[in-house]
Parts: sequence; C-alpha cells; structure tokens
Amino acid sequence: MAKGASISGFPEWLPSERVVEQRVIDTLREVFELNGFIGIETRAVEQGSSLLKKGETSKEIYLLSRLQEVGHESDTPIEDRLGLHFDLTVPLSRYVVEHSGDLAFPFKRWQIQKVWRGERPQEGRFREFVQADIDVIGNGDLPDHYEVELPLVMVSALERLREFGLPKATVHANNRKLSEGFYRGLGLNDIEGVLREIDKLDKIGADEVAKLLVEGCGADENQARACLELAELTAADGAELSSKFDALCEKHDIANDSEAYALARQGLDTLAMIVDEAARIRPGSVIADLKIARGLDYYTGSVYETFLDGAASLGSICSGGRYDNLASQGSKKYPGVGLSIGLSRLVSYMLHTAGAHANRVSPASVLVAVWNEGDRSASNLIANQLRARGIAADVAPTAAKLGKQIKYADKLGIPYVWFPADESAQDASDAVKNIITGDQQPADAQSWEPDTVYAQQTVTVEA
Repeated sequence: MAKGASISGFPEWLPSERVVEQRVIDTLREVFELNGFIGIETRAVEQGSSLLKKGETSKEIYLLSRLQEVGHESDTPIEDRLGLHFDLTVPLSRYVVEHSGDLAFPFKRWQIQKVWRGERPQEGRFREFVQADIDVIGNGDLPDHYEVELPLVMVSALERLREFGLPKATVHANNRKLSEGFYRGLGLNDIEGVLREIDKLDKIGADEVAKLLVEGCGADENQARACLELAELTAADGAELSSKFDALCEKHDIANDSEAYALARQGLDTLAMIVDEAARIRPGSVIADLKIARGLDYYTGSVYETFLDGAASLGSICSGGRYDNLASQGSKKYPGVGLSIGLSRLVSYMLHTAGAHANRVSPASVLVAVWNEGDRSASNLIANQLRARGIAADVAPTAAKLGKQIKYADKLGIPYVWFPADESAQDASDAVKNIITGDQQPADAQSWEPDTVYAQQTVTVEA
C-alpha cells in the first residue's frame, strides 16, 4: 500500500514513487504506440445502466449524488443514476458507438486512466487506481488474428518493464467456447454459473469448487470432477492441446459429432492458433491454460490472465479477452478484444517488492545558485537559457549560504549546481559543479552540456 494514504484504498505516491509510476506509464505508452495503438481519454462518469452491463453489482459502483437532484437519490433506480467508471472497457464501448462515424475500423486504442471500484482494500488492491488498456474494436466483424496480437503486445510491454525489477510475464489463455461446449457435452446448462465457480480455483481450491458446482450449478459429482479435469489441462502448442482435449472428451463420452463438441472445437481451434502463432514470435510467452475462466458473462471467446514468475501471491496482473456483444447500435455490432493492466497494483509491487526506486526526485539537472536576492534575475536568465536548450533547470529558492543551496540540490537529487559569475571579479565566468563527483568547471549557458550519466532522471532496482 502506498505510504501516506490516509483513506484506505486511495493511494498517494511520494514524489520518488510517482517517478516510478510515470516511467511505467511512459514505457507502456511507447510500446502501445509502437504497435499502432491510438490514445484516447473518456469521461470518468457513466450512466448506471452502462456500468451494470459488465455484470458488476451496484455495491462495486461509486454512485454520484451532486450531479443528481439532491434528496431524491433513493427514489432513482441505479440504472438512471450516474457513477464513476470502474474499468475502461465499458466506457470504450459507449465511446465507439457514439463516435463510430469519426473512427477508422478496426479501431486500435490505448488508454491509461484512473478508475474507481468499491472493493475491499488490501495489499496491492485499491479502490482508486490507474488502469492501462489496449483494445481493438471491429465494425461488424473482427479477425481472430487480433486475439494473438494483443497478448503479444502486452508481453512486449511487460518485458520492457523488467528493467524496473518486474519478473518475466506469461499469458495464460483459454476460450469460452471451448469451455461452454465441454460443459454442455457433460449435460450442464448453467454455463455462466460453472464459469464463475471455476474462476475461483486458485482462491479456494478444487474441492471447494467441486462442492459449489454441485450445490449451485446442478452438477453431480462426476460432472463436477470432469469440469475440474478440463481446468487442469495446459499445453504449450496446439497439437498437444487438441490431443489432450479429445482424450478428455472420449473419457466423458462427449461425441465428436455433437453440437456441444463442435462449439468446443471452434474455441479449441482459435486457442491452438493463438498459442502456435505466439510461439513463432515469442516462444513460451502464451500458453493454453483451461482453468482461466474470467467468470463474468462479458466475454464470448478468448480469455487471458497474465502471471509473473515467482509472484504467485500477486495473482494475475493483466487480464482480458474477446467480447462480441458489449457495443452495439441497432443491428450493428462492434466486437472487440482487449487486455487491461492494473497499473497501480503493478507499481505497488515494483516499489515494495521488486525494489524499484528513482535515482532522484527532481527532474532538474541543474540548480542555479543565487548569490543575493538582488541578483536573482541573473540566475533566472541562466536557467531560462539552459531550458531553451532542453536542459531541465531550477533556481535556488533563497539566497542562503552556498552550502545550504548545495544541500537543497542534493536532497532533490539534482546533480549539478551552477554558480553565476561574480561580476565584481576580473575575468569573471560562470562555473558548474557536479556535486556527486566534486568536479567543478567553467561553463557557458549557451554551450554547456551535462553528462548524461548524471543528468537523466532514471529508475533503478536495488541489488
């Protein structure tokens, strides 16, 4: 949890922590745009009816009152009220429908923005947090190849973050059609219920999930165990996945000429394609893992969860999937596929577990000293000359003793202190001191360049 957060679940980063967060945001944006994604920002407020589309309960939505008629909130259905968005995909679906005439499809967008969710705060989980999303939205249809592209883009982005202490990331993929076809082949009808319970496997274990399947989803003991057997399937390539799945279907008498098997096979073929295509570009980055369920009824095809090596307690740090029915306008549909990183959660891990930290707080490379307040304008002129050349510069806040000005720079991590020329001295010239090395040299604000080793504000990881 971020230090100094006086309200549980609402983090506040210290300046040095904010530097780490900003570097993560800059890195993600760079990778997203490198892959052709376009940045947007949507409003923070949505209609309750839109927010409930994803299957969230009203307890998870922060509803607004001041924008409503005060005193009548309890009389207004949640669907007719306004609330803060709890993710970025529901707002995207509304945005696409409203602006479809101005967008080029397929629409590839990235978005990094705050969201609000009324869940129980705990380590790494917040009520106010930043999400980083990429989605591709089609107009009428959307090719399956995007279901390979998006997880690879996210893996590429997370790979870049390894320099900040993040472990290797692996995407675990499944397909809802595969799971649904198998469950129907077993004779189960409450598909959404089964998916919700299977989604709890990592949290409560197989025995508890089996009990929930029997008690709440109409499964008998054999059907429940078959569902768990499917969830245990993993594969590194399409051929292995197909072989294992067909063996399981044969074991449980799911005929390969049935409608249920045909549906499952459709999902299996897409999943096999994803794993095999990903292996050609980034071997081992995407694996088939049939316990990935994403329990909401929001997804219609591929689903993804992303895990970090050696960080099992953190759970999935990036999730998403294919959705075909969220955005529509009359008979026209806008199918999509997307992935979302819980960026605040990731930053919290990097700060408090991986040991990421900024080499300095201030972005300034130089602090221009002030001999006395009467000479401040001369110091300001030097700072402006440096800034005009792209060198970040600050000016000492007071004309204190020189030692105090140097200590001020050191506290902020500013590596250079600039000493304006003493006009009363002969052959007066400016000088600049590297307070890290102690080296001091004459300098001209029109030509001096800082050593990049010291000048850059960077994020490093403790050894």
